[in-house]
Amino acid sequence: MGEFTTTIETRLDQAYKGLEEATTSGDDFLADTLTAEIEDLHRLAEDHGIAIQR
Repeated sequence: MGEFTTTIETRLDQAYKGLEEATTSGDDFLADTLTAEIEDLHRLAEDHGIAIQR
């Protein structure tokens, strides 16, 4: 696994954890921001042929 793949997976893990916390605390703006980041990271992974399990 390359550094690029590891970075995307790490960022996704952080974004999913942050999204869970934002949702729990009722921070809709942060939840929306993190959802957009997650979508962008998934698109980036797909563009580079990286299979993401989540």
